[in-house]
Amino acid sequence: MMVVDEQWTDALAIAAHPDDLEYGVSSALARWTSQGKRVTQLLVTRGEAGIRSKDPETAAALRMAEQQEAARIVGAEAVDFLAYPDGALEYSLALRRDLARAIRQRRPEVVVSLNFRDSWPYGESFNHVDHRMLGPAIVDAVRDAANGWMFPELVEEGLEPWGGVTSVLFSNSPKSNRYVEIGDHLEVGIRSLLAHRAYLADLEGFDAAAYLRKDAERTGRDIGVGPAVSFERIAP
Repeated sequence: MMVVDEQWTDALAIAAHPDDLEYGVSSALARWTSQGKRVTQLLVTRGEAGIRSKDPETAAALRMAEQQEAARIVGAEAVDFLAYPDGALEYSLALRRDLARAIRQRRPEVVVSLNFRDSWPYGESFNHVDHRMLGPAIVDAVRDAANGWMFPELVEEGLEPWGGVTSVLFSNSPKSNRYVEIGDHLEVGIRSLLAHRAYLADLEGFDAAAYLRKDAERTGRDIGVGPAVSFERIAP
């Protein structure tokens, strides 16, 4: 497995739900912002279906605020939200267009997200439907963002094509082919996950800090390094 190429300056991290990035990606984001790289985030839903004890509008407001705090902890410069329905995300032209719009606006060199494959590297659980729908749409939107003939309405909005994305990285994929050692940035990543107080309070008996430490240490041990986050790199 190869080390993630870090010869870039701007990244856009895209996820379906508030808290998704905090299960590993945020430790890598903390490493990259400490290097002076610029990171922004895009959340496709507001996470309104993610807290069983809260009605959707209350949950959405809480989870958006918690994501803003989690992003601040890792040094992200901005967090944007779309309003696709939590739990009902579908691959669509509309989703591709909205993602391509964000890519043209932010003009990143690297796009980061999380595993969209059916399964995870460890365990037998089936991946969330929103994750499975979002991943392919991200890859296609990166290509759409670079193609001036796709979504001409974006050019009318003043958003010229952007073909500068060199890598799309999906964390914790069973097809991982890259990794980042996170070292002390793991503790920053843990703090970013703990910022999701209302969400975590609904998960009885879940030790978020222990979970992240175990996962990062196991990933690094399997690679032969210290605590790490693995990624599947897909070339645009």
